Amino acid sequence: MKKLQTVYTAISIALVSLTTFLFNSSVSLAGETNQVESTKLAPSWELADLEGKTIRSTDFKGKVVVLDFWATWCPPCRAEIPDFIALQKKYAARGLAVIGVSVDQASLKTVKLFAEKNDINYPVMIADNKIVDSFGGIDGLPTTFIIDRNGNIVKQHLGFTPPNTIEKEVKALLAP
Repeated sequence: MKKLQTVYTAISIALVSLTTFLFNSSVSLAGETNQVESTKLAPSWELADLEGKTIRSTDFKGKVVVLDFWATWCPPCRAEIPDFIALQKKYAARGLAVIGVSVDQASLKTVKLFAEKNDINYPVMIADNKIVDSFGGIDGLPTTFIIDRNGNIVKQHLGFTPPNTIEKEVKALLAP
């Protein structure tokens, strides 16, 4: 029994260390942006939201879109969500659409409960392989794409990105 307890303790320490390492690695990426040419058109997609309603990329035509690939178990993803909620509240009337695409392998119920508990005020969908592949694969979480009113990907962020960085980019695209 004592041997089993030691194994569990070692596993717990390893998991905490790994989570801390991943979170700190993501934080160290803060502000690093993979600049994507503004002429690259964002791929079209179609997914069901958490209520089962079909949401399409074309539903956001003419809007500035913050498309965030995230997961409920990802600390930096969770840290960004309150900022995305605030952005949606502040700029929705000016044409901003924040969209969350969960890459969780957990059940729809898990993601739905997370969204409700955190008062997420923007559409959340569960990713499928098609959307992940169409955006070139997701190399890390969170991965956030900034898409202009013409449907062009203008920025891509990998890892936690400070809210003022995203807001600055969004404001520039919302300007008349």
